Amino acid sequence: MRVSRPIVLKEAVRRKLEQLSRGRSIAARVVMRSRIVLLAAEGLENKQIASSLKVAPRMVALWRGRFLELGVDGLLQDAPRPGRPPKITPEMTAGLIAKTTQKMPDNATQWSTRTMAKEAGISKASVSRIWRANGLKPHRVDSFKVSNDPEFANKLEAIVGLYLNPPEHALVLSVDEKSQIQALDRTQPGLPMKKGRGATMTHDYKRNGTTTLFAALNTANGEVFGLCQEKHRHQEWLKFLRMIDKTIPANKEIYLICDNYSTHKHERVERWLEAHKRFHVRFTPTSASWLNMIERFFRDLTQNQLKRGVFQDLEQLITAIGNYIDGHNLNPKPFIWTAKASDILEKVTRAQAAINKRRSA
Repeated sequence: MRVSRPIVLKEAVRRKLEQLSRGRSIAARVVMRSRIVLLAAEGLENKQIASSLKVAPRMVALWRGRFLELGVDGLLQDAPRPGRPPKITPEMTAGLIAKTTQKMPDNATQWSTRTMAKEAGISKASVSRIWRANGLKPHRVDSFKVSNDPEFANKLEAIVGLYLNPPEHALVLSVDEKSQIQALDRTQPGLPMKKGRGATMTHDYKRNGTTTLFAALNTANGEVFGLCQEKHRHQEWLKFLRMIDKTIPANKEIYLICDNYSTHKHERVERWLEAHKRFHVRFTPTSASWLNMIERFFRDLTQNQLKRGVFQDLEQLITAIGNYIDGHNLNPKPFIWTAKASDILEKVTRAQAAINKRRSA
């Protein structure tokens, strides 16, 4: 009678197998293989193990032999299986990736799976599989603009420094205006969502006026101060600054982070700031409004309140914005800034080098 080869486990190996056999996040097949080896180490034969675990005896024999040959590593993955050689070679894959990233198709601005399949001489399913495996999405274009501000590094350090190490006894406010918010009313009522169908909304609309939201985000606690006004000139900006001045206790220094919009640098605004010494303004670098945290709040406002909103008049729009800010301030949460100034500067430097190289090519 055939006798299975015995398995003798060292203590460290036994602990590892026991850990694998009990792991909740371990693949079920690895758990089963570990149990097979542990039972084999107790002296059980293959048929006994198969009966206990309700698996085929040949499966027990397979993993007993694999463990004796390769150890624990042999249980973690399947052995390579025979099959026909792949039709798409690594060289073909590399060539397809190079064409996707470095060339444009004729009479088009981006590759599709069909045009690339025709170009490469393979199926469009294979093109799609290679693109997915390498994270390539030719149909998508992300917008960007690298700042050319000569004072970029200094402005970056000043703003990130306020985010990560705010001054004591002071408030850091990220401020900006969201202009031309339209009160849009749909030409027909939409239908509500139901099982098997999403909510509907007409593609056309009626304009019922616009407003501009001036907002300030307290970077310490996430609270937002807002004021809707008809225009976004320096007069309205000054009115907003006066509101902040009255709202914030007089014993607090105020640091404002804002972009380079001409309204923020008007001579009347500069005179007002000179007269109110507790205000300190830090301008973002040109083409770098993403450094301003308030833009994150504006995105949430658009997504959650404005994008699908229906407003029959301007008053409804202003009320909806005010209600959203009030609801936000009931449980405000700050946006946590994690990027270091040095990391951002290094990334921008690489982007500038890549752009210069592309221009000179």
